[in-house]
Amino acid sequence: MTAIAVEQLASCRGISVVHGSGHAAVHALRDIDFTVGRGEAVALWGPSGSGKTTLLHVLGGLVTPTAGDVRWRGGPLPALGTEERRGAGIAYVFQGANLLPYFTAYENVAFAALHAGSEADPEELLTLVGLAAKLDSLPAELSGGEGQRVAIARALAQRPDLLLCDEPTGQLDSDTGRRVLDLIDALRAENGFALVIATHDADVAARQPRAVELADGQVVEEAAP
Repeated sequence: MTAIAVEQLASCRGISVVHGSGHAAVHALRDIDFTVGRGEAVALWGPSGSGKTTLLHVLGGLVTPTAGDVRWRGGPLPALGTEERRGAGIAYVFQGANLLPYFTAYENVAFAALHAGSEADPEELLTLVGLAAKLDSLPAELSGGEGQRVAIARALAQRPDLLLCDEPTGQLDSDTGRRVLDLIDALRAENGFALVIATHDADVAARQPRAVELADGQVVEEAAP
């Protein structure tokens, strides 16, 4: 059977990230090579301090590497502010929902769509993630799982080509976390965006078609379950 080529969306070559200098230098990443194709789903997994979140930040333009080359859609990826990242087609779901505290769920999603130049309907997206009854709720009035679902709707409002998720279930109970992951999987299948999810949980990593294990800032194993 002939393998089907996957169009490369984002790539890192020889990426190192060093914080500080001399004896105080901390090597967050060491000579990492990593690629993600259009529509692909990949887990970055490992313990705290393994470098997975730093690699996610490099892919999203939040961190400029000390050495190496980061490319997005075939060209160099510069450091990106929030609005630039939205315009580039990269969306981010943080470990905490990280919502604007004085905006309702609807307003949080609408704000993201506006700044991404997207015509996405906030009410439709919030209904899609099961929050049709929470449009007018402030973040403080939402449960952890509901807030995370608003964050997912906000990310989808940007119509991304790449969705980066940093420990999206880290602050949720196991049942809520499973439902959030089911939702992300279903939305990716429907919308075709690429997904890179950072997690310390091997079970979460095993859900993805491809898993990359990191330790001490290096790739130690890559598997396609």
